[in-house]
This record gives sequence, C-alpha cells and structure tokens, in this order.
Amino acid sequence: MNWNDVVRESVEIRHWFHRHPELTWEEKNTASRIRQQLTAWQIPWRGCAEFGTVATLAAQAPGEHIAFRADMDALPITENAAVEFCSTDPGKMHACGHDGHMAALLGAAAWFKQQEAQLQGPVTLIFQPAEEGGHGAKKMIEEGALDGVDSIFGWHNWPALPAGTALCPDGAVMSGNGTFHMTIKGRGGHASQPEAARDPVLAAAAITLNLQQIISRRLPAQAAAVVSVTTIVADSNVTVIPESVRLEGSIRLSDPRWRQPINALIDEIATNTAAAYGVTADVEVRSRYEATINDHEAAARYRQAIQAELGEHCHESDLLLPIMASEDFSYYLNKVPGAFALVGMAEDEPDGAVYQAPCHSPEYRFNDRIIESVIRVFCRLAGVTAPAGDK
Repeated sequence: MNWNDVVRESVEIRHWFHRHPELTWEEKNTASRIRQQLTAWQIPWRGCAEFGTVATLAAQAPGEHIAFRADMDALPITENAAVEFCSTDPGKMHACGHDGHMAALLGAAAWFKQQEAQLQGPVTLIFQPAEEGGHGAKKMIEEGALDGVDSIFGWHNWPALPAGTALCPDGAVMSGNGTFHMTIKGRGGHASQPEAARDPVLAAAAITLNLQQIISRRLPAQAAAVVSVTTIVADSNVTVIPESVRLEGSIRLSDPRWRQPINALIDEIATNTAAAYGVTADVEVRSRYEATINDHEAAARYRQAIQAELGEHCHESDLLLPIMASEDFSYYLNKVPGAFALVGMAEDEPDGAVYQAPCHSPEYRFNDRIIESVIRVFCRLAGVTAPAGDK
C-alpha cells in the first residue's frame, strides 16, 4: 500500500469499529478485526488480557524499544450523532473516540511494516481492552504487554481543542480518580411525624453540602481536585420517610498525594454529619486510576514530533491542565517512561457545523481528519519516513 491507501484504509477501519461498538471486557469482535488486519499485513501478534493484542515489529533490532497504545472499548450510550456509519447496536456507542485511536494505530502498523528496515529498535503496538473503568492496562501489564519496552506513547482526541493543536505537558496531563459509595441508615416513618423517625434524606442532603468543604476549606488552594456527589437514591413514597438513602459520587485529583486526605475526609465528614442527624453512614471509598503523569524527557520528545507535524505553535491553548478526566494509561507510565498527548479535533464543517460535543456525549463525533496526523507523529517517534504532508 502507498501512503494514501494506508490513510484511506485506516478511516474505513475506524468506521467499521464505530458501527460495531463493544463494551468494556466484551471486545471480542473488535479484537478479531484487529488481529485479522495484523495477520493480513504479516505483522506477528499475540493475545493478551483476553481481548487485548500485542504486536511487535523489528523485534531483533538493537535500539530503543518503544511502544504505542490504543484503547478499544465503547460506552453504554445510545448514539444520537448524524453519521452514515452509526452504531448498529442500540445502547452502545464509541462516544470517546477509541475507534479512532485503534484506527490510527493500525494505520501506523501498516506503514511501520512497509518501513520495517528503517526501525532502529523494536516497536510494540498495544491494543488494550477495558479502559473505561475496567483497568485493562493493569491486566495487559500483568500479562507482559510491557516486557522489554523502554518507553511508551499514547494519545486521546480532545473535542475542546481545535484541530491542528495538541498538548503534551511535562508532568500531569490527566487526573486520577476514585468513587465513593455510602448508605445513610435512619429510621423510617410517617411524613407527618418526623420526630418519630430519623430522616436519612435530610442527613444525605447535609452530607452533600458538607462534602463541598473538602475542596474549598480542607485542601490547599494549589491542590487541583474535585469531589462531586452524583447520585442520591431515596426510594420511598410522598408520605413516607425512608429507612435509608444511597449516596454516591466521584473524586478527581491531579496529584497522588491528595488521595489519602480526600478519602479520609469523605469518611470523616459523612460519618460525623450523619451522627449529628441521628443516623449512621456506611462509607466505602474506591480508588480507580492514578493521575496520568508524563515523563519530562519523553514529553519533550513527543512535543518535538507533534510540532514537526502540526507546526511550532500547535501547543498554544488556553485549556487548563491537567484536565480532570482520567485515563488508565497511568498504569503504563507508572512502569516505564512515556508520555500522553491530547490531540485537538474541533473544526468547522462544510455545512457550517462545528465539532462541539464532548467525549461521552450521545452526539459526539470523531474527526477522521486527525487520523493521518497522528500516524505521522507516530512515524516520527519511531524514526520511519512518511511522505511530506501539509502543515
């Protein structure tokens, strides 16, 4: 294939992935399509973490062993985007662009194979399932996906950034996260006799308000963190004070050192507030992903490749970093040096529309035009030649 064929086929593959989304730890057909493509291009691969795939080119080359990663899973969202290749499975959608991530890495794989003699060291391609809360990266590492790898690079499309821009900072680029789950237990009763009950609804409302002091009053202003109550469930009747309330929420933090204090404060505040209302709070705090923190040298190398492709001003943006979304790419960066980039994709369409819907929206649309740019950046990182393109 020539370069144009690689780009065209990558876009076509992306559309196939988009039509056939599969949820976390269900990526059977997605894995099969990836493996069929690698086999057709005579790229050796092995299965990893059930639906994951690890492929390596120039395995015996003596230089640095670098890896690239793409995530695979879709989301439980019903698509509402006006695209010709809409999801064929109601309630499932590639609403985060993982279809585009896979397509770009497959395109890079095809070109790397044709330029394999140029590779100075081994290049590993990691197709990873279960990024959306499933800790797929952790499982891939446990099954040897990083064996022998010296450095790793990944990316995420970002609709809030214009196409032609990309951010790859030193240090944190995405935040760590966690969740909290609590049951507020009281004593149910008649709504007309609140004094005979112990109202868990009132206590849950107070806990929700009091949790806001964690960020505003209990952490230093320099700590970038978020505590959000996202669920309050009090199944009851309009004349009944319920026995219990379920309250849940999300934690985001840009620096791992704030995790323990935040977790402890959630427990302390919920427990003490509940006691003040004559009820109890059973609290569970669960850690999910750590912050995605770039290695300085790897980030500088990534930025150089991005700027060579997109132009020297491509990093100019008013987007505040780290963003508060999370990524399990952090598992890889805790094992080997590497870097993660946010690649912009918002631009005007010929019909006047603009890509604005964020990731995880039913109206989200991936921008196919950025696939070629990402393949080119990967080529620069791997040290292979790609035809000159327009900046």
